[in-house]
Amino acid sequence: MNMSADLLIHDADMVATVDDQRRELRGGWVAIRDGLVVGVGNSTDPRPDASRLIDARGCLVTPGLVNTHHHLYQNLTRAYAPMTSKPLFGWLLSLYETWTDNIDEEAENVAAWVGLAELALSGCTTSSDHHYLQPERAGDLLGAEIEAAADLGMRFHPTYGSMSLSVKDGGLPPDGAVRDEDDILAESERYVALHHDPSHGSMVQIALAPCSPFSVTPDLMRRSAELAEKLDVRLHTHLAENAEDDAFSLSQFGLRPVDYYESVGWLTDRTWGAHVVMPNPEEVLRLGAAGVGVAHCPSSNMILSSGISPVVDLVAAGCPVGLGCDGSSSADAASLWQEARLSMLQGKLKSGADKMSARLALEIATRGGAGCLGREGELGELSVGSVGDVAVWKLDGPIFAGVLDDPIEGWLRCGPTAAWHTIVGGKTVVEKGLIVSPRLDEMLTLHRQVARRFQPA
Repeated sequence: MNMSADLLIHDADMVATVDDQRRELRGGWVAIRDGLVVGVGNSTDPRPDASRLIDARGCLVTPGLVNTHHHLYQNLTRAYAPMTSKPLFGWLLSLYETWTDNIDEEAENVAAWVGLAELALSGCTTSSDHHYLQPERAGDLLGAEIEAAADLGMRFHPTYGSMSLSVKDGGLPPDGAVRDEDDILAESERYVALHHDPSHGSMVQIALAPCSPFSVTPDLMRRSAELAEKLDVRLHTHLAENAEDDAFSLSQFGLRPVDYYESVGWLTDRTWGAHVVMPNPEEVLRLGAAGVGVAHCPSSNMILSSGISPVVDLVAAGCPVGLGCDGSSSADAASLWQEARLSMLQGKLKSGADKMSARLALEIATRGGAGCLGREGELGELSVGSVGDVAVWKLDGPIFAGVLDDPIEGWLRCGPTAAWHTIVGGKTVVEKGLIVSPRLDEMLTLHRQVARRFQPA
């Protein structure tokens, strides 16, 4: 083969490409050069030379997992006692003031760094972040996150989130947490100009993300949609999250959440919504026909007693469905592998044991996430020209004993597990189950110090 590579991952028990043909390659290999996949093959295909080798014997190799919904700053109040037993609205009201009073660039940077490191340990290579808390005094929070992702080596899709409707105006957040809507739109445009890279293989892309129907006005939703169209970036918000969300939309707008979403110009394939637990069957079909993406957050939906999203139906209807860990204060763990497993279990429970498989869950965790972020064919698969984002999973020890014929089902049924190697753009972020960065201990120490500001003893 007249080809050389920077990195060759070789002799995998199986490479699950999740490509257009859904090839599963025994004895497979993946070659990466200049951050992109330049070859994928099985044991009989000639392999390129490479300057660096990773032996994947005994391993399943998959595309890197894609996290489509998170609130990274919230790991500063993880498992915080005042909010551990409340549904969505009560949980938010318990924490809004704490978050608003304490967030700053240092807190945002260390929370993002630690949260992204935790995600990388679970095989995640690309993460979105819905950062909607923007107190005027807090500084450049989005820039602090982007700096953390770059330092760690993670592919990052932060969103310029926003809240404009405070308690005095009929919303949920306190006055100090909201911003003027003209200011929000100006900042949105500024951050896109500063950081958004639309090129193939880019490491940072920005989306616009008004927080939710109960924290922004319909006018901001409409104007954000118009601005996203002008700037050619994506749109994200919470959608049909639980019964409280339904009740709020009906009382405030006289519309169910999906109808409201359509009324403000968001029922398009430029958008993806978080949770989408409560759509009725007719709304599922409308979302699918429009190509609206869905960030499925099974852990959070259970912890907050929001319900189970009809994921199988949403996929069948045509929605790109990805996974989201949501904020650590609701889900408490940032593991994409765990979310994939829970999506499989919930899908079987809600739609039937034969309707959801480990393969569909893997597809949601990879290709579906790429679809939500508007990067189909680039992220979430292993094919020539896709990004060199790879997760390598060891399938050994007692928990995998007996997994002989189907490593994909075994990978998701037989955990708990974590990635053995996590590779982003051909560069190793996790090696042999450990974060490569020498800063881990330093950042964990700083995180504990900062978190104590949010959780005083």
